[in-house]
Amino acid sequence: MSELNPNSVCRRHMVFGWWSLAVFMSLGVVLECLHALEVSEYLANETRRMMWRLAHAHGTLLGLLNIAFALSADRVQQGRLKLASRLLLVGTVLLPGGFFAGGVTTYDSDPGPGVWLVPVGAIAALSAVVITAFVTGKNSSD
Repeated sequence: MSELNPNSVCRRHMVFGWWSLAVFMSLGVVLECLHALEVSEYLANETRRMMWRLAHAHGTLLGLLNIAFALSADRVQQGRLKLASRLLLVGTVLLPGGFFAGGVTTYDSDPGPGVWLVPVGAIAALSAVVITAFVTGKNSSD
């Protein structure tokens, strides 16, 4: 099996993280505009507002987490780098994506079926963090 280039992983997560920040911060601006313009489709549905706010907040946080991963990827053991990288990318898409999709269609006070992506994304992101924390600590020479 060929080794993964840590520099390409760093670059991938740096670019993905900054674009995630741009997208999810823009979502926050759009949500503020919907609120300011008193758009009833947004304001009248508490479930939709909550789901979309959660998408904005989690997406922004995961964008920052990708940047942090990019800065520490060279400290992750080669064997775990590919797994942690993929899990973090999957989590960054599915967790906020599930919240957003869950708010597109709502049923009374229940989110739509897209919300089922949230736990999958959360487990993927958390797994990436745990793997990175564990193997980064093992590589410490201090």
